[in-house]
This record gives sequence, structure tokens and C-alpha cells, in this order.
Amino acid sequence: MLRQIKPRNARSKRALDKKAPKAIENPKTALFLRGTSCSQITQDAMTDLYSLRLPLAKKFTKKNDIHPFEDTSSLEFFSEKNDASILLFGSSNKKRPHAITLVRTFMYKVLDMLELNLDPESFRTLNQFKNKKCAVGLKPMLLFSGTPFESPVPNEYTLAKNFFIDFFKGEPADKVDVEGLQYIVCISARDTVDGEEAKPKLHLRVYLIKTKRSGQRLPRVEVEEMGPRMDFRVGRVREADESTMKEAIKRARTTAERPKKNISTDVVGDKMGRIHLGKQDLKELQTRKMKGLKRSRDMVDENGGIDDGEDIVSEDEPVQKSKRA
Repeated sequence: MLRQIKPRNARSKRALDKKAPKAIENPKTALFLRGTSCSQITQDAMTDLYSLRLPLAKKFTKKNDIHPFEDTSSLEFFSEKNDASILLFGSSNKKRPHAITLVRTFMYKVLDMLELNLDPESFRTLNQFKNKKCAVGLKPMLLFSGTPFESPVPNEYTLAKNFFIDFFKGEPADKVDVEGLQYIVCISARDTVDGEEAKPKLHLRVYLIKTKRSGQRLPRVEVEEMGPRMDFRVGRVREADESTMKEAIKRARTTAERPKKNISTDVVGDKMGRIHLGKQDLKELQTRKMKGLKRSRDMVDENGGIDDGEDIVSEDEPVQKSKRA
């Protein structure tokens, strides 16, 4: 259960109301931090991710003695101090070189974490691609390629997919301008092989979208790699608590009309409804009452015969003749 803070004065009450949950949340801010030992490759990678996240990003260059998987108090402090729900922590050591830890928070408490180890050989920075770059603040198109992202059971790859969707989501928009779709972020992972201990790598590529004349109504679309180019190995994982995750994904009830169950509209526009009935007992079905259908007409008598309403005369008894007048 999350701790509830009671305001002491009107100023603190206004500050808490500003941070309180809303029906439509504010865009998430990403905070970039570095540890006491952080390689130059990790710093360059975080700088490129920071440039893609602008303007909803903050970057600190000071060294911080933080160990995310051992103590999360420092991360929670930075999250609340800067009102950031997404944190990227860069570190490097002999056991886990070039590590970038992805952290998500809920109510300024750590929700889940995923550690990704950057491959220094295949890494290319944003400046190493000498071509045009996209404008700042544009939302990219996202493409996740690979069966590991479609697993019905939550794992490292589904967690990475959720994080990158939150990271590149940006500000909410009701309408999309085609001119604003200038680049696409592709994240792929190959299929898992039975008997292989090493997990598949995550390949992050960013492509610039170009439209050229095709002689028709629709233009010809081409893509050109813009950078950065990153390959990650999946490291340590800390999954979210079930109760906290359930509370984090809860949505507020709005004034919009909720869809009614078992009611749909067909192609013509007619409203179709589905009714669920229980098991019917045909014996209790109400029918027309007729004299010939009475139960007493076909009841079995004590001798096993059928009483059809006629008098049965015994052979031993004498037949009485009717008197003639």
C-alpha cells in the first residue's frame, strides 16, 4: 500500500494536487543519470538517446554513487525531485561493461527495471552518420520485429517493448500530420533457438523517412539510416509487483459513454443484440388447455389397464336386460 501524505498548509496542498493523478496525465519526463564509473561509449549512447527524447528530457553529468538493483532510494529521490517517471542510468564495470539501466517509477517509487549491456563494436553514434537529421520534438513511428516481443508470458523482451513505447511516446496527440512523420525507430530481435543459452540481442536502428516523386498520386517512400545504431544484450531484470502494476495501469472513469455489452451494429447500420437465456424446461411450458389433453384421461388404473371412460362387464356377472315399457 502506497503511503499517503497529508498536507500541512495550503501551499503544500497545491503542490500535492499538482502531482496527483489526473484523467489525462502529463507527458512523462526522462531523467539521464550516470554512475561513478561510466565509460565514454555509454555516455555517447545516452547523449544520443537524450537528443531523441528532447524536449521531455533532463540530463545530469555529475557522478552519482548509485546501485539500482541494490538500493533504489537515490533513484526515487531524483524521480520525485525532478518529477520524472522514466530514468536511464549509465554505468560500466568489469563484470557488466557499458550498462544502461532502464527504470520506470509510479508515485515516485520504482516500478520495474531492465538492464541492457551495449555492444561497443557495433555501436555508431548519431554524428557518425553524415546526413540530415529529424527536427526536435517530433514523435517517431515504432516498429518491433521479432517473436520475442509477442510472447503471451511477460519476459525481458515484452518489458523492453513497454519501456521503449513509453520512452518514444512523447506528448499525446489527437491528430497526426503526415509531414511530421519524419523518422522511424526499429527494434528487432531474432527468434530463440532451442538449446541455446545466450539470449537474443536487441537491435535498435533509427531511419529517416524520405518521400520522392513517383509519377502517381502517392509518393515513393525511402528510408535512410540516421543513427544511432545500438545492439544490446539483456541483463538483470526487476519485474513490477502485481498489485502496484494493477494500480499503475488503472484508468479514471470519464464522462464518455461506456460501450454496452452484447450490442453491436452491422454493416447496414442496424443494431444487433445478443440475449443469453438459461436452460429451459419444456415440461413447464405453458400451452393451450384442451379437454383431451387432461392428465386424468390417460392415467393407468390399478389393474394395469387404461381407463378410457367405458364400462367393462365381467363374464361371471349376469347381464341385466333392460325393461321394456
